[in-house]
Amino acid sequence: MFWRSVVGKLAITILLLVSFVLFILTILLLEFFENFHIDEAEKDMLQTATKVSVMVQQYDDHALTIETTERVKDPASRIIIYFPDQSVWVSNSSDPHLSNISETWLQNEANLQHVLANRQKVKEQIDLPEDEMGALVVGVPIDGGNGAVVIYQSLGVVDQTKAETTQIIFLAAGIAIILTTIFAFFLSTRITSPLIKMREAAFDLTRGEFNTKVPILTHDEIGELAMAFNRMGRQLKFHINALRQEKEQLSSIVSSMADGVITLSRTGEMIVTNPPANRFIEDWYYEMNIPFKEGQMKLPTPLQSILKEVIQGENEVLEEITLQGRSWVMIMTPLYDQSYVRGAVAVIRDMTEERRLDKLRKDFIANVSHELRTPISMLQGYSEAIVDDIAESKEEKNELAQIIYEESLRLSRLVNELLDLARMEAGHIQLHKEQVELEPYIKRIVRKFKGISDDNHIDLRLKTSLQQDIGCFDPDRIEQVFTNLIDNAIRHTSENGFVSLFVRYDGNNFHAEVEDSGSGIPEEDLPFVFERFYKADKSRTRNKKKKGTGLGLAIAKNIIDAHQGTISVKSKLEHGTTFTFKIPAKTE
Repeated sequence: MFWRSVVGKLAITILLLVSFVLFILTILLLEFFENFHIDEAEKDMLQTATKVSVMVQQYDDHALTIETTERVKDPASRIIIYFPDQSVWVSNSSDPHLSNISETWLQNEANLQHVLANRQKVKEQIDLPEDEMGALVVGVPIDGGNGAVVIYQSLGVVDQTKAETTQIIFLAAGIAIILTTIFAFFLSTRITSPLIKMREAAFDLTRGEFNTKVPILTHDEIGELAMAFNRMGRQLKFHINALRQEKEQLSSIVSSMADGVITLSRTGEMIVTNPPANRFIEDWYYEMNIPFKEGQMKLPTPLQSILKEVIQGENEVLEEITLQGRSWVMIMTPLYDQSYVRGAVAVIRDMTEERRLDKLRKDFIANVSHELRTPISMLQGYSEAIVDDIAESKEEKNELAQIIYEESLRLSRLVNELLDLARMEAGHIQLHKEQVELEPYIKRIVRKFKGISDDNHIDLRLKTSLQQDIGCFDPDRIEQVFTNLIDNAIRHTSENGFVSLFVRYDGNNFHAEVEDSGSGIPEEDLPFVFERFYKADKSRTRNKKKKGTGLGLAIAKNIIDAHQGTISVKSKLEHGTTFTFKIPAKTE
């Protein structure tokens, strides 16, 4: 509303202040002019009375005196002359209030008697008979005699003059109020216009428009306020940008963290979370069979106890949690607002991979020990047999020596494969890529296994779909992959089974599949076939005489990874296994 605004308040204040001053001034002026008019009328009447008294004293001719008096007196007044010879003359008056007064009342009036008896001048206001309006009375004694001159004048003349003066005063006051109102609005508008612009600029600042500036129109306090406001806007923009950058930097850091981070209030409300923490919360709700709503910002109830312990004890709490087969470690630390604990921050780390790697390290040591113990034991046993002359004939000694030689080759092959695998996993594998004619290259690999497959009564098949004849890869390394896959397929396939090799090249990808009709791989073992020392039969024995080291598939996967390709396996028990790998035609 108008009177609630600064313009209205300032204008009304100025108007009320001026009106109050004008009201007081009007009262004082009215009182002053009323007294002034009465005094002036009395003074004028007194001068007239004095002149008449002098004429009465100087001239003995009453007619001349009366004629002269008629000329000098005010027509609206009435004069009574008491001559020294006790004669009385009363004049007429144009004022009806005075004309209606009888001469008897005038002669008996107390003021007249006061002048005659006390010989003193009289100036008083009296009430007229049968009239509400009073009159002014001035009486002057005649020197050197018993006479006196008394002049009556109605107050109506004074009231008329006073009314005219009052009208002028009220007119001036009205003009002053109108001018004051215009001035008040002008002044308040001029003062409040910059304030209104500052208010609009403040609203712009609340909407984030920090480039808003208030125009500086004056160089007074309001201009200095506008300068301070603009300076505040610049500083606020600078600090908001700094806070935004820090917030974005912190948000980027938290979002890119591999560990989950949750910032909690005292009531358990999740204020800040990152993707790993969100996955942890979802897994928790799924594990507890609790429906999870998108955007749910409440900490799970079982974790509230940890938060309560942190807030009450003001200590860091470490808790290990297992969800969906994964191991999580939660470290919850209190957050302080000075000395008051306002919440907590929880860091959640997925320890599954570390635990798995630790288990793999232990399993690796056990597997290496197991693989090395068998050939070493055989070398030691057969060597002792030769040293102790257990083998008597030359043929028996040659047979034992042949076994020792084969086991030494197996041991050497195991050590070499371990070294190759270590170099590959360390990223030190070197590829010697070259242009390869695919058709003869694939046929040569198949011919290498043709004799072994025939000896085991296994049908080795080859099928190709080559849109281009030239491929680019490391032929020795890819041959090592083919050798490992085909050798494994033949060793795990029974007689009268088949091993099928399908090769496809479309100019973009080199695609190969090795399929067999062997015993297959159990479903629970499929995720681990490319790990070191994996063997499908847990007893680690083979029906074949040739035994593997369990490193071939791990080496094959590293070779395919080095070519920026992929390798996968599909298998069903007693139905066979299919290994598939694909490498791009152009690799960096």
